[in-house]
Amino acid sequence: MNKSMLVGAVLGAVGVTAGGAVATYSLVNKGPEYAQVTDVQPIKETIKTPRQVCKDVAVTRQAPVKDQHQIAGTVVGALAGGLLGNQIGGGTGKKIATVAGAVGGGYAGNKAQEYMQERDTYTTTQTRCNTVNDLSEKVVGYNVTYSIGDQVGKVKMDRDPGSTIPLDKNGKLVLSQNQPGQ
Repeated sequence: MNKSMLVGAVLGAVGVTAGGAVATYSLVNKGPEYAQVTDVQPIKETIKTPRQVCKDVAVTRQAPVKDQHQIAGTVVGALAGGLLGNQIGGGTGKKIATVAGAVGGGYAGNKAQEYMQERDTYTTTQTRCNTVNDLSEKVVGYNVTYSIGDQVGKVKMDRDPGSTIPLDKNGKLVLSQNQPGQ
């Protein structure tokens, strides 16, 4: 075998061995590609949504008064009282009894009409509204616990990462939706 061929074979063997060593070194020293997710807890926010609730209710009101001063009741009472008073006694006593009966009857008629007017009511329906709040929950993020080898860490994320979180070439978490190289 000639010398140049021997040198070529030795150099080739050294090259193949060195290439294999470099490839093995890069595989051995390469860290994990993913962090293992151990717990995911949703972060929730309570949302209040106001809305109007209306219902019809029965309302009792006093009827409008046509005779505010109860004149009709006073007149009718005075006439009735005067007639009754006129039935009592004779002469001057009869006149006094008539006047007293008219005055007393007028007062009683006035009060009777006032009593009746206060209780003269009607019922109508009225719509009454008030504001109520509907409560709902919205997920605004996730508290994620992960492990890389023996190290445990926590991170807040805007999405549920699933069972793993990718790592970049420096061993840092890749938290964005788009993976490196995409």
